Amino acid sequence: MLEPTVPYTPNPARYDDMTYNRCGNSGLKLPAVSIGLWHNFGNLTPYDHMKQMLFTAFDNGITHFDLANNYGPEPGCAEKNCGRLLREYFAAHRDELIISTKAGFEMWPGPYGDFGSRKYLLASLDQSLKRLGLDYVDIFYHHRMDPDTPLEETMGALASAVQSGKALYVGLSNYDGPTMRKAAAILDELHVPFIINQNRYNLFDRTVERDGLKDTAHSLGKGIITYSPLAQGLLTNRYLEGVPADSRIALDPRFLDDSALTPERLQQIRELNDIAAERGQTLAEMSLAWLLHDGVVTSVLVGASKPQQILDNINTLHNTTFSDEELARIDAICLRP
Repeated sequence: MLEPTVPYTPNPARYDDMTYNRCGNSGLKLPAVSIGLWHNFGNLTPYDHMKQMLFTAFDNGITHFDLANNYGPEPGCAEKNCGRLLREYFAAHRDELIISTKAGFEMWPGPYGDFGSRKYLLASLDQSLKRLGLDYVDIFYHHRMDPDTPLEETMGALASAVQSGKALYVGLSNYDGPTMRKAAAILDELHVPFIINQNRYNLFDRTVERDGLKDTAHSLGKGIITYSPLAQGLLTNRYLEGVPADSRIALDPRFLDDSALTPERLQQIRELNDIAAERGQTLAEMSLAWLLHDGVVTSVLVGASKPQQILDNINTLHNTTFSDEELARIDAICLRP
């Protein structure tokens, strides 16, 4: 027999200390720290643990829950679990939340289950809404560039998502600058509210700086939200003395394994940790603050395995200012051959 759901009453002061940034030139504001359900919301995590993480996030002003159709494990499980949480605990607060999801990676067998075709994107969105138990998502993303589908078709599918009322805004994920510029022009012609780009970006991974995405998004008035802002945990104090038994490298090496922790990388982590200590921050706090310091990044998308990690990440917002000397020292460490 299922235990009755205990009502959830959010912290009445939840909006007092969170920073909210306008997403590019749009009217939508996102919390400077958002929570991603990429890890720890699939079928390997106890439901009560997921519940406590989302309670902690919302109680402290994190209003944006980010998903994708393939988040799990198994694919789709994160949306199902989030849907249950929304139904049981957050139904009265739906209009205070930003729920985003994406499509672009393989979800079902056969030729119609991935990438950027109109058929796949709109079918996937319908499936996501069913798993989430929602009539619409706030942001629907195309998850990655598709070289085999005309950009006009993919952008047309995003337009249909908005026109049908199943998405309020659209975004692009894992696009480079030139392709994003072309996509933005198409979406502008279709009068689609394209407002945000989601890309991997952190102290160690500067791809968005090299491929033009960061500069192009800023020039076009589009927001940026960064995933893997802590390089899957490398930009924390977790690995300063080796690989802990309960770390991601030890327990779930799908996205980070021990090959990433080379002697050279470990030395960089230790030097960055020293700068963070001088600033009165942890390495994780400084790494998130660095992403937010110039005002181009709208929000950092953090994952968490414990509620306390969410609180620690929010502490970042107490100091996002860097001196020119600090920025130069950080670059000298991160960008050396």
